[in-house]
Amino acid sequence: MTGNHRDTSVTRRRAIAVTGGTVAAGGLAVAGYQSAFADTATDAEASATASATSTSSGCMTLMTSVTEGPYHLDGALVRKDITEGKAGVPLTLRLTVVDATDGCTPVSGAAVEIWHCDAWGYYSGYTTANPGGSAPAESEEGDCANDSTYLRGYQIANANGVVKFETIFPGWYTPRTCHIHVKVHTGGEKEGGTYEGGKVNYTGQLFFDDTVAEEIFTLDPYSRHTGSYTVLADDMVYGGGGASSGLLTLEAVHKKDPSKGYKGFLTLGIDPDAENTGAGSGGGGTPPSGAPTDTASLSASASS
Repeated sequence: MTGNHRDTSVTRRRAIAVTGGTVAAGGLAVAGYQSAFADTATDAEASATASATSTSSGCMTLMTSVTEGPYHLDGALVRKDITEGKAGVPLTLRLTVVDATDGCTPVSGAAVEIWHCDAWGYYSGYTTANPGGSAPAESEEGDCANDSTYLRGYQIANANGVVKFETIFPGWYTPRTCHIHVKVHTGGEKEGGTYEGGKVNYTGQLFFDDTVAEEIFTLDPYSRHTGSYTVLADDMVYGGGGASSGLLTLEAVHKKDPSKGYKGFLTLGIDPDAENTGAGSGGGGTPPSGAPTDTASLSASASS
């Protein structure tokens, strides 16, 4: 069953801060929140965060990898702002990477890669893929710098294991719920504006509370994509485990005006010694038609 998405007034309810479940017991939850929303950190702050994390009475469980889906491209750029002029509700995303096999100590230097669709359900590099329902053609937006790089990027974790992205709230496409794809890499290095080498430790997806997502989708430009939106409970990938399944904690910038944007955070518990191939539970969720089959040429284009 899916939730029907309609262009209705947002005044009937206001945006709320939504917590994606308890990610840890004791000090980790507090330390993770504080470090995730700190734009900068001194060495002393980093040490304090690491100490609080490693000595907490509980630890973030190891995140379960899921499918990377059909829309990954190699060669994403290392950058904080990945919007490239794409219209949508602003989203500041802060993720904290910790070693779940070693007392949840921060994984400094981990490269976090994210990618997601735009407000109408289109992915860069796959702009001919039909997002389902009724949506304007991706070309009608016409303000993105590069149709193979928008809403994709890497950030390198600081001493607290924290990365920050500036992006927009994703839209949706049939048959998936609203989500962001994520990979955590270690052992590589920044080279030529992107991240090369090393290995992928974790492949996952980040999810959004239905109440917030459905309210966002009444706003322009999201409201120009109409049809049936899949709620979390009916999604083929979301595991129903709250934060451990990738559910973000969301904080509204202005609680009476969701168009002002959101802050989202999550702690990712990984095993830095593990290597992940991108396979995992759940299906990719290919849109009804138009997805290209020659992904190799798209990857080469994105990295050039």
